[in-house]
Amino acid sequence: MRNALATAGLTTAATTLAALIISKSETGSATAGLNATSHILWGDEAARVDGFEPKYTVVGGLINAGAMLAWSVVHEAIPRPRGTFAPITKGLLTSGVAYLTDYRVVPARLTPGFEKRFSPRGMAWMYGVLGAAFGLAGLFAARHRH
Repeated sequence: MRNALATAGLTTAATTLAALIISKSETGSATAGLNATSHILWGDEAARVDGFEPKYTVVGGLINAGAMLAWSVVHEAIPRPRGTFAPITKGLLTSGVAYLTDYRVVPARLTPGFEKRFSPRGMAWMYGVLGAAFGLAGLFAARHRH
């Protein structure tokens, strides 16, 4: 569980920063992407809010953090593959499973919401950052095992 909490901290920081940067680049507002994430609670009106508003931005950030904790538990449960690039492989695998679950399994109301504001390219960056963060967390964990 300790590894999952550390991984969740890293993935939350990485995906939040990525969301702010991608959002600023694609919408002109750094917080629009996080606001859209709060659609789970507030509905589609959340995706139309550009500026910082605690009701949307803080809730969106908390939802993202909760999702990162859940995916970090999944990540830690996946057996560690062998090989030099094992942490990166496992990170990309987890990110791929997250994407498929987020956009092919769960109902639209439970998607992350970034898709409401980000282009396909922005979405690819989000999940790429997620995979890299999982991989980096795996590298840190492997380093501390030895």
